[in-house]
Amino acid sequence: MPSPATLHDWSDLPTDRPMPLISRQRVVGEHMMLSRVTLEPGFSVPVHAHANEQIAVVLEGSITFTIEEDSGPRTLHATAGQCVVLPPNLPHGATTEEGCVILDCFSPPSETTGVDATAPPNNESTPNN
Repeated sequence: MPSPATLHDWSDLPTDRPMPLISRQRVVGEHMMLSRVTLEPGFSVPVHAHANEQIAVVLEGSITFTIEEDSGPRTLHATAGQCVVLPPNLPHGATTEEGCVILDCFSPPSETTGVDATAPPNNESTPNN
């Protein structure tokens, strides 16, 4: 028997701040994780890699990904209405000058992502009310 369907409201989900200039809410399923991420102007995450496939859907603003490939670094600049597909284990980093809101889809789900790897020890989590 499959797991029961669930309904989530972003306004009811807790918000965490795994590093400066970022806030995030997550819905975690059995095989996928969806994160609504708000990046403040000047946010930057260093190049990292993870075993998850990641699809970043830009809802507002813009973000620039730096992709480390065998042929050398490459940049992908994504704006509202665009998405970037990052295969598993592909080294990448990201910056935003103006700030942005993205939906990050990760498969499989995991407790940590690239922003958690660089998080300060005093990770802050607050409910959304």
